[in-house]
Amino acid sequence: MSLWVVVPAYNEEHGIRKTLEALAAQQDPDFTLVVVDNGSTDSTVDVVRRFAEEHALRLEVVHEPQKGTGAAADTGMRHAIAQGATWLARTDADCLPAPDWTARVKAAFADGLRLVSGQLLPREDEGLPAATRWALVAAVEVASLFGKLRPGNRDPRYRGPYVMTAGCNMAITAELYAQAGGFPRSRIEDLHEDRALVNAVRLHTRAYGLRRDVVVRGSSRRVRAWGLRKTLAWYADHRYRPDVVDIR
Repeated sequence: MSLWVVVPAYNEEHGIRKTLEALAAQQDPDFTLVVVDNGSTDSTVDVVRRFAEEHALRLEVVHEPQKGTGAAADTGMRHAIAQGATWLARTDADCLPAPDWTARVKAAFADGLRLVSGQLLPREDEGLPAATRWALVAAVEVASLFGKLRPGNRDPRYRGPYVMTAGCNMAITAELYAQAGGFPRSRIEDLHEDRALVNAVRLHTRAYGLRRDVVVRGSSRRVRAWGLRKTLAWYADHRYRPDVVDIR
């Protein structure tokens, strides 16, 4: 089986190296990495290419000029499928996958899951107080429970319950990705592409679920920029709409 990891990136020259380092340090290094440059205007691509030259990491760079994590992630996924990928995993360019991330993803697939929802925790290296980090974790757990009751996530056609799945820590079989139609090619301002993909998957299978041992630590830069309340409102159907979404 062939695992490909897709990382959308937009103007991440200052932070993407840490993500690449976390991926290069995986206990199971048998995967190919695709970084999707989403129209960066900084030196993101140069940083990625230099890293690839310095490390024994199968890494490809593709380009997607259409703005949006949905469009960029979809381009990366479909590129991987065209190159023969069997399994697809995604994280983001401001995230740190745990050292056993790829191994745990493969184990989840071996157990029969076709879509894997991982555990997302806040990064500990961004200066966010521990109390705020724990409050964020608790808020995400509450949001996950609410998601099961949310009218937009309920439909008699769905074969199984809603499972909140962060786009920066998920994996899916190539066959199911194509069957479900993939990530919508949307802007982050318009649609949460991860929620849309999960609900599309639910029309086809019950073989999906949360695996708390599949861990990624995500950036809290939106929390630092907007505060916890506004950040949670943003992720809850964009109830908070800031002037600047692409926090760097």
